[in-house]
Amino acid sequence: MIRVLVVDDHPVVRAGLRQLLERSDRVTVVAEAGDAAGALAVVRREVVDVVLMDLRLGDGVDGVGATAQIFALGEGAPRVLILTTFETDADILRAVEAGAAGYLLKDVESQELISAIESAQHGEIVLAPGVARRLAERPVLPELSARELEILRLVELGRANRVIAEELFITEATVKTHLARAFAKLGVTSRTEAVAKAREQGLLR
Repeated sequence: MIRVLVVDDHPVVRAGLRQLLERSDRVTVVAEAGDAAGALAVVRREVVDVVLMDLRLGDGVDGVGATAQIFALGEGAPRVLILTTFETDADILRAVEAGAAGYLLKDVESQELISAIESAQHGEIVLAPGVARRLAERPVLPELSARELEILRLVELGRANRVIAEELFITEATVKTHLARAFAKLGVTSRTEAVAKAREQGLLR
């Protein structure tokens, strides 16, 4: 059973998401929070696998800031999925840079949401099709960092995340984060697509 924390500043939205998620026998909502401070408090006291995070949380720290705070907890921190109505390029990139495992829109179908939660919990990157398409259509790709390129080169060689982590002396969670950022910048949703797009852009030779 995947343990989920729902973070949204609207109680009605939180209640609706709880009701939707608990129809599944694969997911349970362990808590709700209406702001960043509440989300961080829950993560520190409860066992949470995945956080569903709204982008706009009213006054104070927004969903990106809350994501960064959760990610900063390090190894063992829950995966964060942004679930929002906003899909600007800047918002998407900010979220992924903060450590989000994915970016979904609130019009997602219930089964797609459950599948996305499962994928995130398994360490995969989750981007709504429209979000991935928007990133792919960007006229100028954001520059990949040296570390992102280094990891993509190892992915190209067929290395698994665990092996990459061992070779670079970093944690597997850090590898996944760098891949998530690279995926968002390249506008792709898989390792194979990332390598192909990087080759196409002349980033891998």
